[in-house]
Amino acid sequence: MEWQPDEQGLQQVLQLLKDSQSPDTATQRAVQEKLEQLNQFPDFNNYLIFVLTSLKSEDEPTRSLSGLILKNNVKAHYQNFPPNVADFIKRECLNNIGDPSPLIRATIGILITTIASKGELQTWPELLPQLCNLLNSDDYNTCEGSFGALQKICEDSSELLDSDALNRPLNIMIPKFLQFFKHCSPKIRSHAIACVNQFIIGRAQALMDNIDTFIESLFALAGDEDSEVRKNVCRALVMLLEVRIDRLIPHMHSIIQYMLQRTQDPDENVALEACEFWLTLAEQPICKEALSGHLVQLIPILVNGMKYSEIDIILLKGDVEEDEAVPDSEQDIKPRFHKSRTVTLQHEGGEDEEGEDIDEDEDDDDDTLSDWNLRKCSAAALDVLANVFREELLPHLLPLLKGLLFHPDWVIKESGILVLGAIAEGCMQGMVPYLPELIPHLIQCLCDKKALVRSIACWTLSRYAHWVVSQPPDAHLKPLMTELLKRILDGNKRVQEAACSAFATLEEEACTELVPYLSFILDTLVFAFGKYQHKNLLILYDAIGTLADSVGHHLNQPEYIEKLMPPLIAKWNELKDEDKDLFPLLECLSSVATALQSGFLPYCEPVYQRCVTLVQKTLAQAMMYSQQPDQYEAPDKDFMIVALDLLSGLAEGLGGHVDTLVARSNIMTLLFQCMQDTMPEVRQSSFALLGDLTKACFPHVKPCIAEFMPILGTNLNPEFISVCNNATWAIGEICMQMGVEMQPYIAMVLNQLVEIINRPNTPKTLLENTGTFVSPLPAISIGRLGYVCPQEVAPLLPQFIRPWCTSLRNIRDNEEKDSAFRGICMMIGVNPGGVVQDFIFFCDAVASWVNPKDDLRDMFCKILHGFKEQVGEENWQQFSEQFPPLLKERLAACYGV
Repeated sequence: MEWQPDEQGLQQVLQLLKDSQSPDTATQRAVQEKLEQLNQFPDFNNYLIFVLTSLKSEDEPTRSLSGLILKNNVKAHYQNFPPNVADFIKRECLNNIGDPSPLIRATIGILITTIASKGELQTWPELLPQLCNLLNSDDYNTCEGSFGALQKICEDSSELLDSDALNRPLNIMIPKFLQFFKHCSPKIRSHAIACVNQFIIGRAQALMDNIDTFIESLFALAGDEDSEVRKNVCRALVMLLEVRIDRLIPHMHSIIQYMLQRTQDPDENVALEACEFWLTLAEQPICKEALSGHLVQLIPILVNGMKYSEIDIILLKGDVEEDEAVPDSEQDIKPRFHKSRTVTLQHEGGEDEEGEDIDEDEDDDDDTLSDWNLRKCSAAALDVLANVFREELLPHLLPLLKGLLFHPDWVIKESGILVLGAIAEGCMQGMVPYLPELIPHLIQCLCDKKALVRSIACWTLSRYAHWVVSQPPDAHLKPLMTELLKRILDGNKRVQEAACSAFATLEEEACTELVPYLSFILDTLVFAFGKYQHKNLLILYDAIGTLADSVGHHLNQPEYIEKLMPPLIAKWNELKDEDKDLFPLLECLSSVATALQSGFLPYCEPVYQRCVTLVQKTLAQAMMYSQQPDQYEAPDKDFMIVALDLLSGLAEGLGGHVDTLVARSNIMTLLFQCMQDTMPEVRQSSFALLGDLTKACFPHVKPCIAEFMPILGTNLNPEFISVCNNATWAIGEICMQMGVEMQPYIAMVLNQLVEIINRPNTPKTLLENTGTFVSPLPAISIGRLGYVCPQEVAPLLPQFIRPWCTSLRNIRDNEEKDSAFRGICMMIGVNPGGVVQDFIFFCDAVASWVNPKDDLRDMFCKILHGFKEQVGEENWQQFSEQFPPLLKERLAACYGV
């Protein structure tokens, strides 16, 4: 007997649906309670499906709402539905997928997909065959409804559909979908392409078997009059470019011609999908060859796409000039993520060359718009193409740029400035001759009456900061800085933000060139403190921290400290311990403390205490959470990480002055817990702090060494690069303080360090994405271990001498290198045989010194001459024949061998 609703029950459900559409919060709350009660009755769900599929007398929004409530119930409680209820719902869905109302069809489609995603594709074997069968229906609504449901299933379960678990239904589905590319209804054609598109990136076998038919069918739809179809065709071609470029190459010329048209499509959604094509093509090796002949058409199209649309300008309030007094809405503020402290060696070659990423820069451009639009995509495409074609792009661009940059319409002028910024990285060399004229024009645009022109000028100038700094300071740096500082105090929040970000970039490039202007810079930044709303304050902290990093100890002047510290400390006192705004402020203070050194002393106590409290609170909360997860929330460990990093900054900046603070706190106990935390970033920051405390106040660290060393040993695991890196560094620092007392601990760490130094292609350094050489840190720590305990380490010389030498020949003369080389010399003294096989590498490493201290030079001399005497003149001649000429000269000149 088929289920039938009880009239009274039905009225109750309908009343509930009506109430739930009420805007009144009290009514909403009552609805929620009623829903909870009704969910106790299994057949409540039968009523919901009945209203959705059968109660044609009700209005569509109410019926659809009934289906959405049912969908939420399926999500939350499906495993508790009695089998007869589940079967009734499934049957009703399939029987009514062709409802005349598009809204009801779509709702049923969502419901089917939700049931399917509950693991039901396996236990509802008739679903896919029936939906595919219904596609053949002569009734348009049935065909469209089934396709809508299939499209959602393909989106949600693409991997499952291509698996053996279901006997690969795709083998039937893909050929079926391809037949519908020729359907007379645009909606159906669009569904069909969207379904197949779900399987491109995963390279589903069934699609790869039909790839040529698919591509031919796409070409046949190229001129479709329906914009949704064109959008899906473009999307398909972009994905095919990534996974099956081999199949597109024979048709590349006509595909490019097609995409040139589509990038100018009157429908912005189509244009945006098509514009992605240029971004993807730029990453393919064939890009240059494929696009060279088309640049003359492509460049003007991309440049044209970089203009703000009318809707953009409305959304960006492009006509609002002064909004600085309007408080920020909290959802506008993106969450900040703290990057944990990673130890880098001072004076190391090439450690700061981190590639700037266009995505980040584009963010500075118009981040309150829908995240991705034609303007951003065009700008990103121009940026990557500039990196592919370099100077060859300019003949197509320069004639356009002239017309844009001096255009009376501000929207066009603004897009010209964006173009100039987008090509900065790729076309820098070719732009140099024009910059002496362009930079002053851009600096003038910083005073434009339109806020959006002022803000883009900030961004573009920041992309040329490197060139500006390379010129005599009075030429461009001084005028640029003067105008940017005015813009930091602009009346428009977007301009303030752009100026602050640009100024931070300028600081990184200019470094100590800024010292003469410090007073003026600090006046501006401190004034901005009182002026800024919430969101821009966070960017201001960053600009201040970057300033401190860039000018270092030059900031340690009483007049500068008096300007800078009071507002920072006032903010510090204002913020509660749970406030995420502490992150950027702590990062900023960490840089300031490191730069001010002893100048930070008057402020250090409350800052230090609070950091210790933050660590303690986080650890306590983590403990409570691990014991009773149902009663306590998991802590946000970022608070602890940022606090540990600021403590590192204090230890590094204050040196020995931190002694009394450490003595009066339980930081060593807390550090012991942090070093064993499950989260790698916490361990990473705690090892950095351990190393800094070892240098600053070793007497407080020494009593803990017996407990700490085993933990350091277990963290020498190169899978966690930064953790391993910081632990290695801390071991080296402890070694230098312990001296011969290091002996009992050598066995805990030495073998791992030797293993790390011998790893083939560790990421280029033990620090992510920097330089091009293996990190010197393991080599330095091994050298230091050998320096304090040569007898224990020397027997392993043959196992590490070659990678040790190649790793340290690349770093400049400094303290770390000095102590490591003393260690290696002492080990060679203990075990001269250990270096014989690789002596040429030792010679090369010695020659990398520019000027070693006298006693170190003597050690080198002794070893080189000792080896020469040992092997005899004739053998030495043969041996030194293998040297590159430069090495031969260095050794003869410096050491007389």
